[in-house]
Amino acid sequence: MTPTDASVRQQIFGTQEERILERLSALDPDLMAYVRDFAYGTVYERPGLDLRTKELVACALLASLGSPDELRTHLRGALRAGASEEEVRETLLLCIPYLGFPRAVAAFAQLQALLASREKAPTPEE
Repeated sequence: MTPTDASVRQQIFGTQEERILERLSALDPDLMAYVRDFAYGTVYERPGLDLRTKELVACALLASLGSPDELRTHLRGALRAGASEEEVRETLLLCIPYLGFPRAVAAFAQLQALLASREKAPTPEE
């Protein structure tokens, strides 16, 4: 793990980083290491796309997979990486012709829950 890897995770996860890594480690320590080292240490460090764009793409992909916990993490990450709420919404709307309404509705439900939680208890990082 390089210092840059940690900063990418910190930028995406903010104060949730430790909780997320602990959750993954509780599932399996090797799984956590693969996610931490490969996903964020190798893939996310590739040049060509800025972090905001990578996070918007991750949101679309996770909506397609129907992975609500991971989607919510990356919706938060997209906003933390500089995407506006409008850009996140447009990303999810773009999913409709490819994924269908049920997946888009589920993704918007995750966005709504995230935004509601931020209104109740906003943190300096969010």
